[in-house]
Amino acid sequence: MINCLKQQRGDGSMKTVRTAFMKSLPVMAGYIILGIGFGLLAHRAGYGFLWVLAMSLFIYAGSMQYVGIGLLAGGASVLTVILTTVMVNARHLFYSISMLRHYGHAGRYKPYLIFSLTDETYSLLCDGKTPEGADPDRFRFLVSLFNQSYWVLGSVIGSLISGILPFSTAGIEFSMTALFIASLTEHWLTEKNHIPAVTGLLGTLLCLVVFGSGRFLIPAMLLITALLTLFRNRITVGKKVDP
Repeated sequence: MINCLKQQRGDGSMKTVRTAFMKSLPVMAGYIILGIGFGLLAHRAGYGFLWVLAMSLFIYAGSMQYVGIGLLAGGASVLTVILTTVMVNARHLFYSISMLRHYGHAGRYKPYLIFSLTDETYSLLCDGKTPEGADPDRFRFLVSLFNQSYWVLGSVIGSLISGILPFSTAGIEFSMTALFIASLTEHWLTEKNHIPAVTGLLGTLLCLVVFGSGRFLIPAMLLITALLTLFRNRITVGKKVDP
């Protein structure tokens, strides 16, 4: 009987690993490619393999890692780095609020689940669905871990390629911009309410004109946050909001 229970537990554990891996596959291609882009940019800016590995392991914030390369290379002040990081990743505050019901009792997995909650991981886990018979917390942990491993792998590959086979990386920094343009296009086509998209576009353009290309980011994020808060009721009309 004991051996039978151990066998069932082992089979369930392997099923959880396989299901988590399959769940994470849509993220793999994107993260590896974008990670390679980050590794190339970091190497071009003078940051070697260990820096790239450390940033992807301990920062793990795709868009902010791209922005961070420019900030570090440009000698930005600590205050600028902190404010930029907070504003670029402010959306994660809203992700975390909606994931409280899933992560609230995750036990030993909770710290890593909080740390690894990226846009793509959120999109995979926000529905709360887990495989039948699997430990929900372990499943979410594995999905998050697989996703970060793809990003780390891509970053390391990019750094090594740039060092072994030097070539022009002109335009690589546009990859994250392209990703956000694709996200904006999908949002525009799938959502009837275009207030968030229009707010982001107009707010950014306004701040670009007023503050210039070197200083518009933080004012734009502040303005967008304020406008979205102001129009929150109109944005959420007709949408079902979880309690």
